[in-house]
Amino acid sequence: MKRIILIALIAIVAAAVAGAGVWFFMSKRAPAPTAAAPAPVPAPTFFPLDSMTVNLQSDDGQQHFLRIGLTLKLTDPKTPQELTEHMPEIRSRILLALSNHHPDELAPLEGKHALATELRTLIEQPTDKGAAPIHVQDVLFTEFVVQ
Repeated sequence: MKRIILIALIAIVAAAVAGAGVWFFMSKRAPAPTAAAPAPVPAPTFFPLDSMTVNLQSDDGQQHFLRIGLTLKLTDPKTPQELTEHMPEIRSRILLALSNHHPDELAPLEGKHALATELRTLIEQPTDKGAAPIHVQDVLFTEFVVQ
């Protein structure tokens, strides 16, 4: 009888040691891969342009002009330097595009949104042959006076 109790006791201890060993090695395994956290979105950079005044197209014989202030919303911190280096060309593009509009086109909200989209496209065009385009997230109006 003592022999049976001794064998049972040894079996229980062996099972406990085996269970502890399995638990120890299983807990050391690398945790299951979790979904990678999305990369933080960089804070935008705002790049103000000097105000511009331009004559507008006119069908009524009157002189009309637009005074506009723009700020560009950028995501790449290197873009302001690129814009500064090519500012005369960018301002020229903007002025030529603005002078091609009529006051009636720019008065409604839709006209302003269309103008912002047009200016964004103009600014994003590469300034040098083979150069990468400049990425502008948004064109913001800081001043907009049509007369």
